[in-house]
Amino acid sequence: MSRLKAFLIAAVVLLLGRRGSQPDEDAQRTLQPKAPERRAENLVLLLLGAITACAVAFIVFFAIDRLGHQTQWLGLALGAAFALLALACIVIARRLVVTEELEEPYPRDHPDEVETIDELVEESGSRFTRKRLVTLAGAGALGTLGLAALTPALSLGPAFDTSALTKTPWRRGRRLVDESGRPIAATDIEAETFYTAYPEGADRELIGSPIVVVRIGPGAAGVVAYSKICTHAGCAVALYRKPTFPDTEPRPALVCPCHYSSFDPARNGKVIFGPAGRPLPELPLETDGEGNLRAAGNFSGPVGPSWSGVRRNEARS
Repeated sequence: MSRLKAFLIAAVVLLLGRRGSQPDEDAQRTLQPKAPERRAENLVLLLLGAITACAVAFIVFFAIDRLGHQTQWLGLALGAAFALLALACIVIARRLVVTEELEEPYPRDHPDEVETIDELVEESGSRFTRKRLVTLAGAGALGTLGLAALTPALSLGPAFDTSALTKTPWRRGRRLVDESGRPIAATDIEAETFYTAYPEGADRELIGSPIVVVRIGPGAAGVVAYSKICTHAGCAVALYRKPTFPDTEPRPALVCPCHYSSFDPARNGKVIFGPAGRPLPELPLETDGEGNLRAAGNFSGPVGPSWSGVRRNEARS
């Protein structure tokens, strides 16, 4: 019997346990019985427990967002779990599964193969003294490891209630500030210049926080603002294209440098080039008594990349 066959039988014995009743001692056996390997069995139980612990650690590390070197800890936990699983299978195959090399002519017909395989699985596990405990430990280890492998799917976002994706920190009266927290006045916005602004007093890390501000005409009415998050794949709109070559670039445009989606700031953020499927959400502006720019409401549409049904939603404060 090859080592590969022994390894496969080890997996079957571990997952299914002993099937049927105990074999008759007087009946003819396919494999010769071997003495139990208590130490090897203890080692397997220890390895399965360590696999469970590593899988649980992966889930815990994933849940702690502010953990230092989180990626390295995640890789260490998951890698150790799989390494221990491989080691447990090796111990089972080499120390706990009864193996023999049997030479016999290859028959043309195979009427008794299923029964022979059942006997091999049954007799190969004769060294186990606590097969039920090993089976439960193995099921727990593999189940926990499966949960750990599925845990990263939680980062894809809400599965059913996607209303949180339409919330933004902008509301009527909220003042625009620059990176240093200084209020931005309408007179500060110069033509052919790109500005990044944030909502005063809000979390700047929120996807709906950063906006781009440009001037398209004279006075306060000529200042417009749009979400800085591209509606294609969620990259940052980081370029302001000026019409250097009128034949190919007839109008100024806000540009995402990742896939070159281009938006017209003078026509409500309309897509004029690239893969983006909808305009940039526009933030209405007003000025206060000191001439500082403030939001006159929320965005004209949901912020961020497009997903199923996004065109039917609206931004919410």
